[in-house]
Amino acid sequence: MEKDAPNTAEPDCPRCGKPLALCTCAGIEAIDNRLAVLILQHPQEQDAALGTARLTALHLKRATLKIGLSWPNLSKALGRTVDPRRWAVLYLGSMRAAALADGHEVVLLDRDGKALADPAEAMAEIEGVIVLDGSWSQAKALWWRNPWMLKCRRVVLGPRHPSRYGKLRREPRRDGLSTIEATALLLSRLEGRPEIERGLTAGFDRLLARYRAQRRAPPQPPSASNSGPSSAP
Repeated sequence: MEKDAPNTAEPDCPRCGKPLALCTCAGIEAIDNRLAVLILQHPQEQDAALGTARLTALHLKRATLKIGLSWPNLSKALGRTVDPRRWAVLYLGSMRAAALADGHEVVLLDRDGKALADPAEAMAEIEGVIVLDGSWSQAKALWWRNPWMLKCRRVVLGPRHPSRYGKLRREPRRDGLSTIEATALLLSRLEGRPEIERGLTAGFDRLLARYRAQRRAPPQPPSASNSGPSSAP
């Protein structure tokens, strides 16, 4: 689980939803991604100080963020008619499924959960990707409550480096990444554009730097309007 947000009385940024001390909107330049991205966020994840779903969507011109537990089908979740067979979902799977990556950063699976021997043609047909946002248990809930995902391609990530969260958030598995990191890795490899990963991870680094700086900052004294009763008669 993510650690609690820094205790501030600041209002949230209406664009990114973060406290103003954590807002990085000024440095965001939206990337013109070819593959569409649909982020399905568990309702209990949306207020996390270090959550990255909305930040990810802001970094991409073709991204949709939906908050909820279930949708009738992919088209309803996305808000337009699409063929789920031309979409890929970032598959949670088991450690066994994750091991299929075997040195590869992105692996497409067949319907039996086996790695495709020649994924080039299948990758070329993908027009969008689905990312589940939340803790492992929350993401699993999204997976099981939306059986239409079985109609989509399934993709497994094999990241070569652990999450940039470091000690701020402990992941139960080594392949656990933040939503922005997973999206960055997936899009950059599928599109063959390393600048996508650089842009998204740079935005994540700015958020983490602000968060760590605020945690180190000394607490501010209460203002006169928030102070306790005066001792004067």
